[in-house]
Amino acid sequence: MNAETKTELSVKQAVPFFGVSNIEESVRFYTAGLGFEMTEKWIDKGKLRWCWLQHGGAALMLQKSREEVRERWAREGKVPGIGVSIYFICEDALAIYREATARGIKAERPFVGNAMWVTSMSDPDGYKVFFESYTDVPEETVYSEPEG
Repeated sequence: MNAETKTELSVKQAVPFFGVSNIEESVRFYTAGLGFEMTEKWIDKGKLRWCWLQHGGAALMLQKSREEVRERWAREGKVPGIGVSIYFICEDALAIYREATARGIKAERPFVGNAMWVTSMSDPDGYKVFFESYTDVPEETVYSEPEG
């Protein structure tokens, strides 16, 4: 394809899609625990099956995995989120850490890596979620709670 016939692609956003075993538990983790807002949803036969969660300019989708898929994963010894990570770049990863832990989410203590504060947590299906924010604090600094 030459430059004259090349079509402009209008990619606007990449949105992770997580198949989950218990959508209600996952929605609680992301909304009540991490502050996401459910902006879209699909209700099928009175049950939530899919949703779009938004936090600032970032989003992710959750869908309850079909029973036969979950059974196959169990037979094969697979866990849906193992090995899957998503990084959210934010204004203040420390604030997200403090808010998440205050809401009962088990989060890794923040540290500085690659000139960014980094904290992480695993959702109910094992998907690893990271929050990072730029800082000028020295590399490998570990966050300590303010005294007070």
